[in-house]
Amino acid sequence: MLRAGERASSRTMLRVFAVTALLAVLAVCCAVIALGLGEMRVSAADVVRALVADAGPALETVIVQWRLPRVLLGLVFGLALGLSGAIFQSLTRNPLGSPDVIGFDAGAYSGAVLSIIAVSSTALVIPSALGGGIATALAVYLLAYRRGVHGFRLIVVGIAVTALLGSANTYLLLKANLWTAQMAAVWAAGSLNGLDWGDARNGIAVIAVLLVPLFWLGRRLRMLEMGDDAAAALGVAVEPVRLALVVVGVSLTAVVTALAGPIPFVALVAPQLARRLTRAPGVQLVPSAAMGALLLVSCDAVALNVPPQALPVGLMTIVLGGAYLVWLLVAQSRKEMR
Repeated sequence: MLRAGERASSRTMLRVFAVTALLAVLAVCCAVIALGLGEMRVSAADVVRALVADAGPALETVIVQWRLPRVLLGLVFGLALGLSGAIFQSLTRNPLGSPDVIGFDAGAYSGAVLSIIAVSSTALVIPSALGGGIATALAVYLLAYRRGVHGFRLIVVGIAVTALLGSANTYLLLKANLWTAQMAAVWAAGSLNGLDWGDARNGIAVIAVLLVPLFWLGRRLRMLEMGDDAAAALGVAVEPVRLALVVVGVSLTAVVTALAGPIPFVALVAPQLARRLTRAPGVQLVPSAAMGALLLVSCDAVALNVPPQALPVGLMTIVLGGAYLVWLLVAQSRKEMR
C-alpha cells in the first residue's frame, strides 16, 4: 500500500509539473503573439529578434519600448492574481474565496476613488488603492473573527462589505464633478493601457518582494488545508500564519488594482482551472500562477485587437468569468441530476 501511495503521489507531482510547464510555455507564446499585434503587425520571428538581437531602431521602439511593458505586466499581474486567488480559495476552502468576491478589490477601488475626489488627480491612486485594499482586508478579517476565522464566514462578511463599499463608491461618484467621475470610471474599467516601463519596474519589484514571504508560507498554507487542529499539531501558529497569508494575498491583488484598476475574475477562475487540469488535491500555487498569467495576457491581447477599437482587459475577464460561472452551474446541475 505504501508503494502504491508513493507511485500515486509521484504521478500527481509529475502531472502538476507537466501542466505548469505547459501553461508557462503557452503564456510565453501568447506574449510573443501579443507583441506582434496592433496597427503595425509584426511576425513572431521578428518579435523574437527584436527581443534578443538587433532588429533595427524602428522595430525595437515598437516592440521593446511601447508593447513589451504592457505584455510583461499582463504576465506578472496575471501571476499575482492567480496566486492571490489560490491563497484565498485555500484559506476559505471554497471556490468562491476570491479577492474580488470577498471585497478586497472593492476596498482598493474605494481608496482610489477617495484620492481622486480629494485631490482631483491620479497622483495618489497607487498608495490609496493599496491602503484601501489592506484596510478592507483587516476589517473583513476582524468582522469574521470568532475564535478564529472560518472560510464560509469570511466569504459572507466579504460579500456584505463589497455591497457596502459598492454603494459608498456610487454615492461618491454621484456627488463628484463630471471630470472627476469620468477619471474614476476610466480607472475602474481595469486596463493595461498607458502603462510604461516605470509602472512595470514598480509593479514587478513589489510583487517580487511579496513572493519571498509567500515562498515561506506556502508549506504552512498546505498544512492549514488539513484543518486548524491538525495544522496546530504540526507546529503551525494558525492565526498568525493565516493573517500573514491574508496580508500577502491582499497585497498581491492590491498592487494590480493600484496600477491597472480592478481586473475581475482572473483570481477566481485561474486556481479552479489549474486544479482541474492538474487533478491534484487542494489548491496549487504555482499552477494557479501560470494559469493566471496565461489568462490575463491572452485576454489583453484579444481586448487590444477587438474591432472597431481596443477594449479594457477588465471587460474581457468579466466575459471569461461569466462564461466560467455558467459552465460551472451547468456542470453542477448535471452532477446533481445523476
